[in-house]
Amino acid sequence: MAPAVLPALLPLCACLLLASGFAQAGKLLVVPMDGSHWLSMRSVVEKLSQRGHEVVVVVPEVSWQLGGSLNLTVKTYSTSHTLEDLDRELKVFIDTQWEKKEGGIFSLLMGSSIPFFELVFSHCRSLFNDKELVEFLKESSFDAVFLDPFDMCGLIVAKYLSLPSVLFARGIFCHYLEEGAQCPAPPSYVPRGILGFTDAMTFQERVWNYINHLGVHMFCPLFYKTVSEAASEILQTPVTPYELYSQVSIWLLRSDFVLDFPRPVMPNIVYIGGMNCHQGKPLSKEFEGYINASGEHGIVVFSLGSMVAEIPEKKAMAIAEALGQIPQTVLWRYTGRRPSNLANNTILVKWLPQNDLLGHPKTRAFITHSGSHGIYEGICNGVPMVMMPLFGDQMDNAKRMETRGAGVTLNVLEMTSDDLANALKAVINDKSYKENIMRLSSLHKDRPIEPLDLAVFWVEFVMRHKGAPHLRPAAHDLTWYQYHSLDVIGFLLAVVLAVVFTIFKCCAFGCRKCFGKKERAKKSHKAKAH
Repeated sequence: MAPAVLPALLPLCACLLLASGFAQAGKLLVVPMDGSHWLSMRSVVEKLSQRGHEVVVVVPEVSWQLGGSLNLTVKTYSTSHTLEDLDRELKVFIDTQWEKKEGGIFSLLMGSSIPFFELVFSHCRSLFNDKELVEFLKESSFDAVFLDPFDMCGLIVAKYLSLPSVLFARGIFCHYLEEGAQCPAPPSYVPRGILGFTDAMTFQERVWNYINHLGVHMFCPLFYKTVSEAASEILQTPVTPYELYSQVSIWLLRSDFVLDFPRPVMPNIVYIGGMNCHQGKPLSKEFEGYINASGEHGIVVFSLGSMVAEIPEKKAMAIAEALGQIPQTVLWRYTGRRPSNLANNTILVKWLPQNDLLGHPKTRAFITHSGSHGIYEGICNGVPMVMMPLFGDQMDNAKRMETRGAGVTLNVLEMTSDDLANALKAVINDKSYKENIMRLSSLHKDRPIEPLDLAVFWVEFVMRHKGAPHLRPAAHDLTWYQYHSLDVIGFLLAVVLAVVFTIFKCCAFGCRKCFGKKERAKKSHKAKAH
């Protein structure tokens, strides 16, 4: 009888499990960042919504991808700029990368990115100018804030509402991961961002790394001056970026130590790299036709990401010439003007299913701008890469893959058509590149839990426990001289000096007593002799 009863009880058990999950459902406020940042964050948000949580996403009315076709509550606020303004400033920034390389904090502070950042940094003022929206947020009794820290607005919202927060990012610009999480980052072997260094630096690289380390501490407050002023105005008290970052409960970083170099981490830092990787889906008839027509040579997938729409004509023609020198069919995602010298083996498409194509067994190589999404899709699917980094973390991502022998990095400013053609032939024909990327793929996939599930768990953890104060290090409560034990060193040095001084005085006193008596005895003896 028991075997017959068991199947009947299974639906009931499932219902009870679902009911218990919904009973623990909470309210989550999401403050995302536009562009490619939203692509992976969105998957976490959607899964949280599917698990029964009430999710509210706050986005500006002017954006590229935010808020569209989301099956959850979206609240918008007006901005002081239009979509045309945003497109224009981004185009100026990207076009500049094809003309001169901007690397390090110094060039970012002085470079073409400033007008674009100023537009993005203005969003938070616009959000808090919407009094109706702010009142809604205050009355909604959220359990936590899930945020992208790029413009710091999510951090400001979390502090304004006194809510625990979960940060979601590839990495943190400037030194605020080091300070905000109290995470040690020795410049002797932890390369600073955007420099494209490895963890095994030469003396010259370590010198430049240390100079950049000092420069970041000096100039980042200037870079974030607009944000700091807005935060101080909104919160009605002087606020620094460190104070905003130090309140974060959990740091979800879209990386892992297959891509990044080993370094110290704190217990509230969780690596979730590769969460955008998934099993490839069947291709449409159009793309399946391209692949079938490629014959034994296979295909090359070429994409510079969702943010790069055009390439300077001269550079586009050089790329087209290089692509024509290989026997593979090239699927190039490109929305700019068609190069006049485009070869027959190159097919331009406005969109392509990148992950699905990379997962196809006939894909031989991947030409990428080295954004973290593309890099991880290349790793997951075991496809060697030719990397053309443009800005941001792309130089670092490319350097890490090149160091591991999984691809070739090209300088977009200096590369010729022959350089690109030779790089493609190398990663396609040299078996070591394929072997190395497959090794990285195996390491990356060998994990106890999927990155997406791990991210969802920690967001729910913070919602359930109203933060994670037990993971907060006591270093936050120390001054800079206490953190480096300078007060202790000073005290011990004073004690040592006092002991040495006392011993010296005692010895001097003893010497005077001892040798003083002998001297007086000698003088007395001489006096009697005379």
